[in-house]
Amino acid sequence: MRKLQMVDLKGQYEKIKDQVDKAVIDVIDSTAFINGPEVKQFQEDLEKYLDVKHVIPCANGTDALQIAMMGLGLKPGDEVITTDFTFAATVEVIALLNLTPVLVDCDINNMNISIEAIKKAITPKTKAIVPVHLFGRAVDMDAVMALAEEHNLYVIEDNAQAVGGVYTSKDGKKKLGTIGDVGTTSFFPSKNLGCYGDGGAIFTNNDELAHTIRGIVNHGMYERYHHDVVGVNSRLDSVQATILKIKLPHLDGYNKARQKAAMYYSDKLGVNENIIVPVICDTCDCHVFHQYVIRITNGKRDGLLEHLQSKQIPCAIYYPIPLHRQKAYLDDRYKEEDFSVTNQLSDEVIALPMHTELDAEQQDYIINTILNYIN
Repeated sequence: MRKLQMVDLKGQYEKIKDQVDKAVIDVIDSTAFINGPEVKQFQEDLEKYLDVKHVIPCANGTDALQIAMMGLGLKPGDEVITTDFTFAATVEVIALLNLTPVLVDCDINNMNISIEAIKKAITPKTKAIVPVHLFGRAVDMDAVMALAEEHNLYVIEDNAQAVGGVYTSKDGKKKLGTIGDVGTTSFFPSKNLGCYGDGGAIFTNNDELAHTIRGIVNHGMYERYHHDVVGVNSRLDSVQATILKIKLPHLDGYNKARQKAAMYYSDKLGVNENIIVPVICDTCDCHVFHQYVIRITNGKRDGLLEHLQSKQIPCAIYYPIPLHRQKAYLDDRYKEEDFSVTNQLSDEVIALPMHTELDAEQQDYIINTILNYIN
């Protein structure tokens, strides 16, 4: 059996090695390292793939979130609602901009932000909602957009874990990240569409917002040395762009491989009453399985973690400490009873190896090891 890895980037690279190596050398030969033609071409390719008017590449997914909020003109003190159960990047940019983060509980069935919790958290100071398509699973965007319309709020989709996912809304199928006022993603190497360094992008169908954001990512410049808005330095370099350009046509195939592996896991693991597997839609389009996360309900999660590691099976807990308990985001407004689902998930979840190169032999070893321990 091949060595198990949480993410097998080497195996994926080997299949496109010749293309990638040539493209990277071509960029080096051109010396157009920043804002080169590869960046423009990748931007256009991604716009076409997502069916969105504007893609603005940037340096990483965290910058993408911050720049999106800057572009919307949010002001210090404005409240921004987001999920308590996510990576810290989602909330740290809210705090960095002196906005007021409002963390809310999630849904026990899909681990995404709870629509009911959003409703309860809206106040006159609320200006935006940041739904996170966690682990690759789509948030109920029809419900989010309806709340946003009712209360005149912006919607910023954090799509760092779900690029290529599809949401079937009342208006038809749409790619995740293109439904709200603005969407963001990360191209961190382990993502479903990952580069070989850092990278990110912002998506919108709003022409005016796109223009503002294009200035922000480049020091506030639309013309060299003319700074029209307060900006940052956040650009996707040409080497990363050319790698992403090569990988983009493979994205749907990558996602299908993840979905196939996820369904195999769920079919085998779901027979155990102490293991709750992810909810999978009939078409599976709404979940692209950036992570495959199960819940262990008999109190053996931590023991399983140690057991898997002892068997050389990589695994991880996303996320062991909810954001409302993190030292950086402690707030007297938060009450433990308001985060019962998040707290429960933090005690139960465990992520298994998930990537495009998983084979049946590897999965059977992982599955049998889990079932032999959880009884």
